[in-house]
Amino acid sequence: MKFVSWNVNGLRACLKKGFAESVLALDADFICLQETKMERGQAEVELPGYHEFWNSADKKGYSGTAIFARTEPLSVSYGMDVEKHDHEGRLITLEYPEFWLVDCYTPNAQNELARIGYRMEWEDDLLDYLKSLDKTKPVIYCGDLNVAHQEIDLKNPKTNRQNAGFTDQERKCFGRILENGFVDTFRHFYPDLKDAYSWWSYMGQARAKNVGWRIDYFVASEALKGRLADAGIHAQVMGSDHCPVELDLKD
Repeated sequence: MKFVSWNVNGLRACLKKGFAESVLALDADFICLQETKMERGQAEVELPGYHEFWNSADKKGYSGTAIFARTEPLSVSYGMDVEKHDHEGRLITLEYPEFWLVDCYTPNAQNELARIGYRMEWEDDLLDYLKSLDKTKPVIYCGDLNVAHQEIDLKNPKTNRQNAGFTDQERKCFGRILENGFVDTFRHFYPDLKDAYSWWSYMGQARAKNVGWRIDYFVASEALKGRLADAGIHAQVMGSDHCPVELDLKD
């Protein structure tokens, strides 16, 4: 069973850059998108054989998530049922017999950490949400989580310390998720692999030079450890400032 997650940084723009061909070539059972910046029906997304689930922000052209799934879920929910968090289209949860699939676009702390206070509230409530799901069945949690957890997860950790995405607070929040029974699946397989990134700035030829950050993840409940088959980063896939990341699960 193959899962793919990709921050497309505007799906309508990504569609013009080969989105459909790229994701179909990955042949995933689940395609989780972030930063779609659109509502369903605003563009033709031709992915035959997939059920579609969209969560769009109240604000037009902003944020947004979507999941394309080959298998119809038992249930679907949008947001985490917390009023202050559920207007930006940042969360979709699909329920299947053996697991929950949570697609997330985590709020960015922004320049000068203008939104770090809200980000901390989100992190607290999101952890509670994941733990509540995990009590009933294992969770696969993925998306652009807007944090590089360890120094190995970005090219220039010293100069970025306390910048958005690499603050002590954000890194600690991600660590708390792992401490509460979850696994960073990429590091499970590749604990020491350097220069493995999923996002690159559009500035200064960062992607060509591989000056990047690993901020896109698949996180899984400890209960799924025995079913983890592999994890990957598809840095060769263009179309966004992020690239797709993958999780393979044994059936």
